[in-house]
Amino acid sequence: MSVEKIDTLVIGAGQAGLAMSEHLGKNGVPHLVLERHRIAERWRSERWDSLVANGPAWHDRFPGLEFSAVDPKVGPDDFAPKETVADYFVAYADKIAAPIRCGVEVLKVERNAGRPGFRVETSTGVIEADRIVAATGPFQRPIIPPVVPADSGILQMHSTGYRNPDQLPEGAVLVVGAGSSGVQIAEELLRAGKRVYLSVGPHDRPPRAYRGRDFCWWLGVLGKWDAAAQEPGKEHVTIAVSGARGGHTIDFRRLAADGMVLVGKTESYKDGVVRFAPDLVENLSQGDANNRSLLDEADAYVARNGLDLPQDPDARATVPDAPCVTDPVLSLDLAAAGITTIIWATGFAVDYSWMKVDAFDASGKPKHQRGVSTEPGIYFLGLPWQSRRGSSFIWGVWHDAKYLADQIAIQRSYMAYHDAAPRAPEKA
Repeated sequence: MSVEKIDTLVIGAGQAGLAMSEHLGKNGVPHLVLERHRIAERWRSERWDSLVANGPAWHDRFPGLEFSAVDPKVGPDDFAPKETVADYFVAYADKIAAPIRCGVEVLKVERNAGRPGFRVETSTGVIEADRIVAATGPFQRPIIPPVVPADSGILQMHSTGYRNPDQLPEGAVLVVGAGSSGVQIAEELLRAGKRVYLSVGPHDRPPRAYRGRDFCWWLGVLGKWDAAAQEPGKEHVTIAVSGARGGHTIDFRRLAADGMVLVGKTESYKDGVVRFAPDLVENLSQGDANNRSLLDEADAYVARNGLDLPQDPDARATVPDAPCVTDPVLSLDLAAAGITTIIWATGFAVDYSWMKVDAFDASGKPKHQRGVSTEPGIYFLGLPWQSRRGSSFIWGVWHDAKYLADQIAIQRSYMAYHDAAPRAPEKA
C-alpha cells in the first residue's frame, strides 16, 4: 500500500489550524489539515448552550472576514453565540480553500529513522510529512482535581460537560473555579433560581467596558495584549469576564449581594465536608485592585491623548459586603447545604502523548520558542502565551500562525538550496 506524503501536516482544524492553513497557503507551502471531528468542534460540543464569545465581534475574529450573523441592532459590538463562532470558522475554511480532512484522528507521530520527516499513523492510514504543526490548542484534557471521591453521591462534572440548568438535579450547586467559565455558569444557575456556592481563587477582573470602549480595546491601546511574558506568580491567574446578556463587568461582591455564596479556594474533602482556604477576601481584593488599575491606566490614556470619551463613575461603584465575605465559610457539609452537584471549572491540561518525539519537558509541556520546537520540524500553535498575552485568542493565534509559516518557508528555502546545490566529487 502506498504511503501518502505531504510537506507540512497540520493537526487540528480549530482556530489555530485554520490560521496556520491560511498562512501556509500564502507562503506556497503544500499542506494538509487533519481534524478528528468537525471544524471548530469544541465550540459546538464542549461548551454550554448559552455561551457567547468573551470578546466583541469586531475584535474576536480573523482579519480577513467579519462576523455576518450578529445582532444587527448591536452590530460589531455584539458577542457572537458559540454556534455562530463555529459557523464563522467553517465559512473561513471555505474562503481560504483550506485543505481540511475531517473525521481523521492522529494516533501517533514519530520521526523517520535515518531520513528526514515524520511518520504519522492516523485512523485512515499512514501519512509521511516533512513537518508537523500541532494546532490542537490548550483545551485538550479537562482537569477535575481528585478532591471529592467519585462515589460520594454527588454529581460531578467538568465545565465542558455542563449545558444548561435543566440538566442538573434538584438542589444547590458548588461551582469550583472563578475564571470566565466558572463565573458565567454560576451566574446562569443563580438566575435560574439555584442556590449557588462559588469557589473563588486568584483572578484578574477587568471591566467589561469603560468610558464607552470594551476592555478588549483598552488592552489593545494600552499594549497589554502584546505583553511578552506573564508576571512572576501570575502564570495560572484566570480572567473573570463575560459577554453574556450583552456583556457586563463581573463583580463578585455584587453576585454575593444577589445571593451567591462565595467561598475561598477548594482545598480538601472528608466525610461529606469540603474545606476551603481562608483566602476569599484576599482573592477578591486582588481582583478589585486589578480592576481599579486598568481604570486608572485608561483614565491616564484618555488625558494624555485628549480623547473625547465620557466619564464613567459607575465603573468604580461598590456594594456593601455580604455575610459570606465578612465572615467567610471555611467548611461546608454538602448534604446539610443541599448540594447535589459540583461543577469543576478548573481548566485543562495539554496532552501530547500521541507525539513520540523529543519536544517536551518532564511535565509533558512543549519545549519551544514562539512555537518553534526544540525538535526540528515540529511546531506548536495555539498555546497560551505562545508569543504574547493574546496568543490563545482568535486574532492572536492568527498572528502567531503567520510567524510559524514564515519560519517553515525559511526552512524550505534552505532545503531547496541543498537539493539544487552541486555535490562535491568523491575522493579517489
